[in-house]
Amino acid sequence: MIRNTGNTSKNSIATLLSMTCLLLLAGNAQAHCDTTGGPIIPEARIALKNGDITPVLKWVKQNDEAEIRAAFARAVAVRGKGKEAMELADRYFLETLVRVHRAGEGAPYSGIKDEAVDPIVALADKALANGSADEMIGMIGNHMAAAIRAKFQHALKTGKNKDKSVDAGREFVEAYVTYMHYVEGVHTAIASSADHHHAAPAATPAPAADARDHHNH
Repeated sequence: MIRNTGNTSKNSIATLLSMTCLLLLAGNAQAHCDTTGGPIIPEARIALKNGDITPVLKWVKQNDEAEIRAAFARAVAVRGKGKEAMELADRYFLETLVRVHRAGEGAPYSGIKDEAVDPIVALADKALANGSADEMIGMIGNHMAAAIRAKFQHALKTGKNKDKSVDAGREFVEAYVTYMHYVEGVHTAIASSADHHHAAPAATPAPAADARDHHNH
């Protein structure tokens, strides 16, 4: 259990919470690569326009490079045969590129999605573009701290009446499970943060948002 021993401890906890949230972003970061607002599609469109595949090869593993080069060559060969042919060729290459990229992550592919990128993922991309993660880390840390406090307070409040009736007891248990699973998720991410720097990132299960999901376990 983490104890508050002063400002140094508070700062350390805030840093760990921020690191935790960054690890928990792994799943979302994978997901936004198959959207038109993600980083892959815009680069791929430019590559097709310029006839240069080099900028997009970084999005696939070396073993998959030959497949992407072949798809690119086919698309470029067809693009000059009219507007409709260009649209079909571009779509074919984009679908192939994103599918192969997702497979390289061990993630399923269900087509390119024309939807907004999750705000936190957009913020992570913005941080890279600006060359500073400070704003993002501050926002994530504040969000995580607020979420823990809210779950803690709810568990504390319902715990005062847990023995007054069965319904009150169940309300406490639901709040307790939500709180504990959320904190456990944070701890798991923190504990694995050292390994995270030396190995390919793995999607870390996000802390529970609803205790009802955990009654099934």
